[in-house]
Amino acid sequence: MFIEVPGAKLFAVRSGPARGTAILAIGGWIGSSELWQGPLADLSDSYVTVTYDHRGSGLSVCDSDSITFENLVGDALAVLKHFGIDRCVVAAESAGAQTALALAARAAQTVSHVIIVDGMYSRGVAGANDPFLHGLRTAYPETIERFVQLCIPEPESEHIKAWGRKILARAEASAAIALRTVGSVTDITPELAAVTQPVLVIHGDLDKIVPLESGRALAAALPDSELHVLQGCGHVPSLTQPKKVADAMRAFLQRRAA
Repeated sequence: MFIEVPGAKLFAVRSGPARGTAILAIGGWIGSSELWQGPLADLSDSYVTVTYDHRGSGLSVCDSDSITFENLVGDALAVLKHFGIDRCVVAAESAGAQTALALAARAAQTVSHVIIVDGMYSRGVAGANDPFLHGLRTAYPETIERFVQLCIPEPESEHIKAWGRKILARAEASAAIALRTVGSVTDITPELAAVTQPVLVIHGDLDKIVPLESGRALAAALPDSELHVLQGCGHVPSLTQPKKVADAMRAFLQRRAA
């Protein structure tokens, strides 16, 4: 279904039981809700699962000028409101970590727990000096292909890479550039101290996009966090190892009584 928000129509999906603990899952950069398809299929036996294509990704429709960080955070709240969810677990992958962590810091009454998978939570203020952004502007197809190769270093994963290419291809180049620009100038590090909810940081040890050291630093900066390292996994374990991601999430939520 599509949810209308200011400046966009967001494609969203709800699964699982009629009632219970809800998980809102957010994709990264131009990675749509498909990134969460595997883990949420597993978790929807016990949890209400909601995911959506954030503006600029997947089937959602918006003007690239409407892609701002405040809108990305506001969209997450709008999706929860649409489904009548007052409190939830927020899970995010890669650049979606910025949105999830800001949501947890700014709307503590709404977020009970946070799960970050290979989170790209702070790139500082790279702006025009961001080489990836430069590549998107000057050699878009080649930059996307290099991104796919770096995201998925696991052996025998050509079928996952093909899936990843199709996911990324749904985004317009202008939206990809806008989302990267927003991420490049957004630094939520000052807000991390306000994220007092239990946080699970899941990180692949083979991640070539966001090194494991960044995941360790995020876990160390949060008041109440656990780090779970996935051995032999790259940047998108939700695609390459969905069962491992789901198992880690389930164990954390059961242990921390979500």
